[in-house]
Amino acid sequence: MGKLYLKQIVRSRLLSLLLKVRIGGLLLAAFALWVFAQIAEEVLEAESYAFDTSILLTIRSWHSPLLDIAMLGITFIGDPLVLSIICLILGAWLLQRQQKSEATTLAIAATGAIGLNILLKQLFSRDRPALWDRIVDVGQYSFPSGHAMVSMVIYGFIGYILATRYRRQQVGIISLTTLLITAIGFSRLYLGVHWPTDIIAGYAAGLVWLIACISSSRIWHRYRAK
Repeated sequence: MGKLYLKQIVRSRLLSLLLKVRIGGLLLAAFALWVFAQIAEEVLEAESYAFDTSILLTIRSWHSPLLDIAMLGITFIGDPLVLSIICLILGAWLLQRQQKSEATTLAIAATGAIGLNILLKQLFSRDRPALWDRIVDVGQYSFPSGHAMVSMVIYGFIGYILATRYRRQQVGIISLTTLLITAIGFSRLYLGVHWPTDIIAGYAAGLVWLIACISSSRIWHRYRAK
């Protein structure tokens, strides 16, 4: 009888926590998923070529030696391998501070984002742009962008952690995080290694996974608090 009562309490609390997850976040995730689905359909039917090409050729006209160096640096900090190393360092720091739930969620977020991106690339098998001679060497398929997707998840989650710790600086933290993620996506277009729809789809898929990870982290924290 006591165990049954305890289970009922746990279930009711979990249901209450799930209902308290912000509706805005769920709607944003749903919208991002819809965006990804729409772009994926256009990619499969090869309907986005004219749109993608016109944007890339416009960006190509902005090239300069100084911007080349800047974009190479920005794209480097968005590389999934570099982001994985950042996650390992940050995860070790969080564990040292006894913040196991954040470290675990960060590991799940990073692993899931990278794994899902690889799976989607193989599923769509979209070739990368070849509109000009690129100054970087890239492999694998193009859709969706791994830099855009993984940076959205990892830098987004790091920004979330910082924003919850330093509430007075939330606006600045969110603004800088958004600027960084946007710059990484733009660098891939500037370097000619991704179509614009690759970047948008990467952001959309990454946002869905980021919201799922943040929501699960919030639910776990509230459950432990109760």
